[in-house]
Amino acid sequence: MDDPTYTVLALLALAALAAGFVDAVVGGGGLIQLPALLIGLPHAAPVQLLATNKLASICGTTVSSATYYRRVRPDPKTFLPLMLFAFLGSAVGAVVASHVPRSAFDPIVLVALVVVGAYVVLKPELGEVTELRFAGGHHTVAAVLTGLAVGFYDGALGPGTGSFFVFSLVGLLGYSFLEASAKARLANWATNLAALCVFVPQGAVLWKTGLVLGACNLVGGYLGARTAVSRGARFVRVFFIVVVSGFIVRIGGEVLGVW
Repeated sequence: MDDPTYTVLALLALAALAAGFVDAVVGGGGLIQLPALLIGLPHAAPVQLLATNKLASICGTTVSSATYYRRVRPDPKTFLPLMLFAFLGSAVGAVVASHVPRSAFDPIVLVALVVVGAYVVLKPELGEVTELRFAGGHHTVAAVLTGLAVGFYDGALGPGTGSFFVFSLVGLLGYSFLEASAKARLANWATNLAALCVFVPQGAVLWKTGLVLGACNLVGGYLGARTAVSRGARFVRVFFIVVVSGFIVRIGGEVLGVW
């Protein structure tokens, strides 16, 4: 496949910058970046687009994870098992993805997003502060199950993975939105790595385009993480509602055939 023109590459870079910012705050940057790749690289194979998207995304999640870790100091007893099982879940999901049509997932994702968005809107106190619902081994089990389930989803499909991580950590484990975002970035980094472990040996990554987008995603991820940390859990909650609403409109339009 030929390299994109400079104009197309510049537009893709802007999309990657925005995706990195959104992904760092509440996740879901793939719903900006992947459609941009689909439009900008119409002759690329689907696996090339997915692989290139993951390369760009891991650049952003690397810097946003490091920023959150330095400033929020998430508990390794939670994020390490979360990352490990998110990695494993993503790898299994990637295998399943080759046997299940994407269209089968869209209605399920739409319903899940509506439920998640409504729950957060109707419970304004949710995620304001950290009030853990489990202790000891039960907490670790909840983190492992979250990692497996959301990691599997990311490997199988992917849109809104970071937002599902955030919601699970807030709604199930009891973290504030800010702490949940920190752990979600670390887990999402692991799922991106798992996908690349599959895609790179296949030669599916478009390296030149992916590295340019990765640099922009990195800048967006840094800015997003800094903004979230400085503004706190309330800002992340509002941003979460806005982003999930956007996901509902986009995926709902696809399910109903609007676009």
